[in-house]
Amino acid sequence: MTEAGAWWTLLAAPAMLLALAGLAAAGHAVLAARDAGRPVGPAAMVRPFTGVPRALLAQPRRLPAPDVLLWRAGVITVPVAAVLSTLVIPFGGVTVADLSVGVVWFNAMEVLTWAGLWLAGWGPDAAFPLVGGYRFLAQGLAYELPLMFALISAATGAQSLRVGDIATSQQGLWYAVWMPVAFIVYLAGVLAFSFLGPFAYPAGRDLAGGVMSETSGADRLVLRAGRWLWLAAGAAMAVPLFLGGGAGPGMPAWAWQAVKTLLVLAALVLALRRLPMIRADRYVEFAWVVLIPLTIVQVLVPALVDLNR
Repeated sequence: MTEAGAWWTLLAAPAMLLALAGLAAAGHAVLAARDAGRPVGPAAMVRPFTGVPRALLAQPRRLPAPDVLLWRAGVITVPVAAVLSTLVIPFGGVTVADLSVGVVWFNAMEVLTWAGLWLAGWGPDAAFPLVGGYRFLAQGLAYELPLMFALISAATGAQSLRVGDIATSQQGLWYAVWMPVAFIVYLAGVLAFSFLGPFAYPAGRDLAGGVMSETSGADRLVLRAGRWLWLAAGAAMAVPLFLGGGAGPGMPAWAWQAVKTLLVLAALVLALRRLPMIRADRYVEFAWVVLIPLTIVQVLVPALVDLNR
């Protein structure tokens, strides 16, 4: 790849991710308007973006003794980690960073969000954000191990941690078909590390917004954007991991990659509106008693298949 091509792909990845995040936010707003009985149209689609100029010009909230450095670092970490996670995702045969440990990289960037949200909760030195940050840590204890076993299932099936190898290994049958538990657990993990919908407990209304309750202006805009960027990144990663990447008849690889990503993203947005919010302590019990044993058994399936080849 030429130097110009490398720069193009490096800039295109965040741009596409931002576009997907915007589509997800607009779709969510349309569903919310329909559920509330309001008119569904262009006005509903642009509602999430109408407050952007006002947020950029708003004065930050003043608190008695915040740790501004930690607070700002935590807020910025969430969207930055989401963008960095997409560098290993192949799109139409092009990957910004074709790492041999791409799955590990994606998981590491997702875990980095733990630190970001905890700092965003700690930095304001206020009760509600602090509780919201600890809620995300508790939620992470529930979803992280099942998510890791789901990622390991796909990597074991391909006998590789390179994301492109995992997509290529599904030429005969998608992993979503013969690893359904891993696929469903992965999608649940995407909702969890995006802390949206059923996993919005860290930013719950009972805490006046929790980890986001004291953020304002551009900081609040960046943190909200980070949630949707992570949802879009998770949807994009699901395609090479479980849906065969860009493989498909009649269209180029980039087109199939885009179609599959949009379908996964649409399913996740629908889940945001249809599933009730889950308390972290209840999900911890469900994850450790049910999901972890199921995902361990799921990992054994591709392992046994590989042994018998």
